[in-house]
Amino acid sequence: MALDVKGMTPLLQVFDMPTSLTFYCDVLGFEIFQTDSKSKAPNHDWVWLRLNGADIMLNTAYESHERPSAADAKRIAAHDDTALYFGAPDVDAVYAHLVAKGIAVNKPTVAWYGMKQLYLHDPDGFSLCFQWRANE
Repeated sequence: MALDVKGMTPLLQVFDMPTSLTFYCDVLGFEIFQTDSKSKAPNHDWVWLRLNGADIMLNTAYESHERPSAADAKRIAAHDDTALYFGAPDVDAVYAHLVAKGIAVNKPTVAWYGMKQLYLHDPDGFSLCFQWRANE
């Protein structure tokens, strides 16, 4: 019997929640769906974000009293192993939106397997890709 799964919500560990919320909400357009409600926005330790049908949860990597003054560069570099792929029917519009928001990003390209893709990194080094079939 197959599992009755209705979705998937990845959890990303972030260094600075206000910075991450600015990126995911103000730049990409996600909205806060639920929070830990222990603190006022944007200083949550955990948030669940939603954009259309895409969900992401963010959790602070450190408790506030244990947070170092700067992010660990090795940890950030290791985040590049994690990639989130978003279905985006108009990849060129995503590119234009990001550029208008001041994000330095390369123009979309078409992969050898036929997907038009736009890659970038979030503030914590996680790889994000907006993609759609190039021939549609």
